[in-house]
Amino acid sequence: MPSKVRIIGGTPLQGKIRISGAKNAALPLMTASLLTDKPLTLSNVPNLADINSMAELLTQFGVSISSDKVEQVYTFKAETIQSTLAPYDIVNKMRASILVLGPLVARCGQAKVSLPGGCAIGTRPVDIHLKGLRDLGAEIEISEGYIIARAPSGLVGTSITMPLISVTGTENLMMAACLAKGETRLINAAREPEVIDLANCLIGMGAQIQGAGTDTITIQGVDSLNEHTHQVIPDRIETGTYAMASIITGGSLELTHTSLELIQSLSGVLHQAGIELQATENGIFVPAPSETIQGIDIMTEPFPGFATDLQAQVMALMAVCNGASMITETIFENRFMHVPELCRMGANITVHGASALVRGVKNLNGAPVMATDLRASVCLVLAALAARGETTISRVYHLDRGYERVEDKLRNCGATIERIDTI
Repeated sequence: MPSKVRIIGGTPLQGKIRISGAKNAALPLMTASLLTDKPLTLSNVPNLADINSMAELLTQFGVSISSDKVEQVYTFKAETIQSTLAPYDIVNKMRASILVLGPLVARCGQAKVSLPGGCAIGTRPVDIHLKGLRDLGAEIEISEGYIIARAPSGLVGTSITMPLISVTGTENLMMAACLAKGETRLINAAREPEVIDLANCLIGMGAQIQGAGTDTITIQGVDSLNEHTHQVIPDRIETGTYAMASIITGGSLELTHTSLELIQSLSGVLHQAGIELQATENGIFVPAPSETIQGIDIMTEPFPGFATDLQAQVMALMAVCNGASMITETIFENRFMHVPELCRMGANITVHGASALVRGVKNLNGAPVMATDLRASVCLVLAALAARGETTISRVYHLDRGYERVEDKLRNCGATIERIDTI
């Protein structure tokens, strides 16, 4: 049944929020189970719609999955790959489905994967994935909306220079190279913490990988991978989101089971705006703002730069800052779709191509708004928490793809927020 989120704003958040495991780390880790017939156990797996969609896709291939969702532990065993088809009706739910391509081709010598879906924030082409697999020796064709990849004699290591930094491209090719013959070098590789987390898990499974976290990753292919247990890293995007939720409401929160090291770029931005995040023994303390937040200029960049997945949230914060800020998006071309919705709430934002000029206003006002993608949905939650009066946010299924128990976490810190079903 479709639902909306109803929020009455104006209450400073107070208390603690436990940060969940990172969705963007858990999804590639789940697909790594396809590389071996031995069990892969993952802990700290968030309970999210995208996790459920990936589990459904893996089951399609014949992966047996046992889970304890209370303890957030999943065990995957791909003893026999019964199918190498990733159908459209599952893949169109999320773009991370493309991550099954590399492991399937590496282990089975073939795969047929639907072109992916997900948020409508830009083209996010899969060309980098396909070129890399071709470099590794796979034959690739696209037919009737499907990627068909074949490598009947197996993949062969080589040097791959990626024309653009791609997180999923790096992850896909790193997994494929684990079972390729010889050495593979990924040049201009993504350096995100989620890439490092995947590499650490693969190394625990017996892969030979060096350089994860730098722009060149070297993989020595092995014949097979082994059983392993791995804990998913904390979600840095959720960490940053709740830090800004605390600030925008004038509250103070302790974020637990996370680390300040994961959000260094955001911490630097907030420092310029007048907020000093503090590391604690088990996370981060976000102090109450002592004065009005100062507007600053921000540009999204690949890690270690400012994360595109935090751009919408920081725009909500800048909408109530003192002065003006310029936010420039360099990763995705359609990632300002939340701007008209923020403006409905009284924000003063003008878009000029890839940049948005945000002039701070004293107050936002509650209004009916609509989520257009995952990060835009939580941006509107932040704006609603700070706004005067009532806000209803529709199309919140986007929210459920990436934020675990968001209403419970916020309500426990004093927010007036509820999920309401609509006919």
